[in-house]
Amino acid sequence: MAANEVINNNSLHYFEGVEKLLEIWFAPNPQNNNADLRKIRRPMWDALLKSVRCEIISFSRNDQIDAYVLSESSMFVSKRRWILKTCGNTTPLQCLEPLLEMAEEIGYTDVEDLFYSRKNFKRPELQISPHRGFDEEVALLDSIFDDGRAYCLGSVNRECWYLYTLSRGRGGGGGGGVGDNRISRCIQDSHNMPDPDQTIEILMTELDPQVMAIFSKDECSSGIEATERAGIHKLIPGMVIDDYLFDPCGYSMNGIAKNGCYMTIHITPEPDFSYVSFESNVASSNYSDLISRVINTFQPGKFVVTIFANKSSPAYTAFREIDNASHLAEWKRRDIQYCRFPTYDLTYAHYCKFPS
Repeated sequence: MAANEVINNNSLHYFEGVEKLLEIWFAPNPQNNNADLRKIRRPMWDALLKSVRCEIISFSRNDQIDAYVLSESSMFVSKRRWILKTCGNTTPLQCLEPLLEMAEEIGYTDVEDLFYSRKNFKRPELQISPHRGFDEEVALLDSIFDDGRAYCLGSVNRECWYLYTLSRGRGGGGGGGVGDNRISRCIQDSHNMPDPDQTIEILMTELDPQVMAIFSKDECSSGIEATERAGIHKLIPGMVIDDYLFDPCGYSMNGIAKNGCYMTIHITPEPDFSYVSFESNVASSNYSDLISRVINTFQPGKFVVTIFANKSSPAYTAFREIDNASHLAEWKRRDIQYCRFPTYDLTYAHYCKFPS
């Protein structure tokens, strides 16, 4: 999250903290080893984000990753991976085709993988096309990619999580690519193992009002103060943190490490629609301690955990401790589901604070 936003709907203030998360991996280009998304100039990012209805407010970087705090969440750029996470009534899918054009200009002609995901909106009627419904989002993605698959995990009439990804098996054959043929399908060698990759996301609602009060200008004067009072800097030690406290309330942070790992947190603190998201690509074979630290920090009434991991990742077996969940004694698991994709496994779990 998190710029405070007023929506004229029966004169009520509402901000949609639920984010839309778009991640794209571009395939290495054997003819251009110097291709690097970080070479895209700042004015081009500014123009791209304008079409998404957000803007850059802070920037940090190291040798592996560029991290941008946005007026509505975050963007991460590394050599061939691009991540955009936006909340409110932003329109991230509107920037897909311009992004593919920008990537092609610097030498990336193949999309290796794509993930678009989000939790169900609290107020979907306030979204802007093409985000008024998952069907509409899928239709736009299908107009660009001809091998996408759409999924819904969880309970469609309560808490659920949507995912769109590409159905590209390692060593798979056949034609394909994007609809306009500007980006060709990447056919991967089945004998090559992918680089280890994983993402854990924790999406929290019904949060403790006393904790949420920290993330307002009434309680803290800066992002640094809010970070330290909440204990966010202790969640993953070693991260260089870039944080921002919005006026009058709301909080965003990016953390980056020298090895290319990141974490990002976005907070919508208003009691009627409180929401916190945590995301990181830190590798672990057991996320129990991290999940416990995050949950104990923010004290949600409900939360969703998703873990993506490929076969090369230490997190590939992390679903086992999610299935056990003995470290979450105060919370009752309502749903757990598993999906196996050609290159990744996904675990989804939904929890409510006991005995709610």
